[in-house]
Amino acid sequence: MSKTALYSDQQSLVCEGWLESFKEVFKFRELFYFFIWRDILVRYKQAFFGLTWALIRPILNMLFFTLVFGKIAHLPSDHVNYGLFVLAAMLPWQLFSSATVEAGNSLVNQAQLLSKVYFPRLLIPAAHIGVNLLDFAVTLVLFLILLPIYANYQWSLLATPFLILLTLMLCLGSGIWLAALTVRYRDFRIIVPFFMQFGMFISPVGYGSFLISDHLAWWYALNPLVGIIDGFRWAFFSHSHPFLLYNIIVSTFITSLLFLGGLFYFKKTEKLLADII
Repeated sequence: MSKTALYSDQQSLVCEGWLESFKEVFKFRELFYFFIWRDILVRYKQAFFGLTWALIRPILNMLFFTLVFGKIAHLPSDHVNYGLFVLAAMLPWQLFSSATVEAGNSLVNQAQLLSKVYFPRLLIPAAHIGVNLLDFAVTLVLFLILLPIYANYQWSLLATPFLILLTLMLCLGSGIWLAALTVRYRDFRIIVPFFMQFGMFISPVGYGSFLISDHLAWWYALNPLVGIIDGFRWAFFSHSHPFLLYNIIVSTFITSLLFLGGLFYFKKTEKLLADII
């Protein structure tokens, strides 16, 4: 058999394996909904402010960045209200950071469940992303209420679903990578939250990516959140800059690699999870 034919057969097996995984996840969709609902209750049932925390966290971050970068450092926002400029970036950032950290720890936190009953293990990290999607939706509603009041905007209904889908792909890809790795190496439970705090400052959350010099912008775009955040700002404010299209294309490419690579690695280690956890 030629190398080309062997490679083609391997590719077909991988595709069939992924297709079977998605079919199995769909078969257990009711359990997936149960996991999401359970995690929502655990998060908010005994919280004094309840679902309001979905608004408090991004608003506090927005106020901090507006004060430090807008009022003290006087960084420009290209004639967009600085608070909304930051809040538009907080939408995908908050979803990514919270969902990725929680999905990464999800298998370790539910180790007893993995050893008792069979179900697609992918449901556990994916459910945490579903919970954080609710927080995202609550914050998005607040943002859309404030948007016509404080900014001149041209909201692109066509671009927004694509950007949300891209953010969810990034969350799931990163989350299942970390979930599988954390089972093997518990160091990731300590490392990941630290890098998330650092990642907020190397992503254009409190400032615009147009401030990055041209010779660094090519490398800066390798952070997939750069293109996603730029895309959200373009969708809401028609805010553009010379590297906008490049950033979105690079973000889409890297996110797709993380998503497909995460599915492959998670599928590869899924059968061993109960033994090594």
